[in-house]
Amino acid sequence: MLRWFFTGLMLLVAGQALAQGPNAEARLLSAVTSGDLISVQAALRDGARIDVRDDQKRTALLIATYRNDLSVAKALIDAGADVNAKDSIEDSPYLYAGAEGRTEILKLILRAGADLRSTNRYGGTALIPAAHHGHVEAVRALLGTGVDVNHVNKLGWTALMEAVLLGGGDAAHIQIVELLLRAGARPDIADREGVTPLAHARKRGFGAIVRVLESYGAR
Repeated sequence: MLRWFFTGLMLLVAGQALAQGPNAEARLLSAVTSGDLISVQAALRDGARIDVRDDQKRTALLIATYRNDLSVAKALIDAGADVNAKDSIEDSPYLYAGAEGRTEILKLILRAGADLRSTNRYGGTALIPAAHHGHVEAVRALLGTGVDVNHVNKLGWTALMEAVLLGGGDAAHIQIVELLLRAGARPDIADREGVTPLAHARKRGFGAIVRVLESYGAR
């Protein structure tokens, strides 16, 4: 009788061990990938490491950010996920949320301790690709943090330069140019060929952006 008791106890302990550790972490990554919040929470309760990575070095939070899954991202951030952990191509939840305009997730990440000096594989802060891609609200959120508005990336471009050079001169980019200038972006920082944002805007026929730049002293 006693032997059966101990045998049952050992099986119970073994079953609990299987539910934890690597198995729980595999379940966490799978649940995040499928957007299953209940299973995400269960995997965390079962002992999954919050910053376990997949074969591309993506954390669960980075996967949730890719998917723009606000509820799962919030659960992971609340559980202590590292918002600055980079994957194999130097994306992090913070950098990706800014670059791709995942604004609600970005706001949670900023409150959780984003490293504003962190840079992507092009040497740019989150602000630069946010400006490039025309994500007005992401730019607005980032400018409220003290991120370096005049940071120059490996290509020799600032956020202002990318908004002009890589934007389409549309309403979103016009607004972003003004937001950047209002936040202290310097219109005199030229690219590596010595061409200023104003000269690029004129060459592309972006009349509205030319006027905004000139109103902030660009020459």
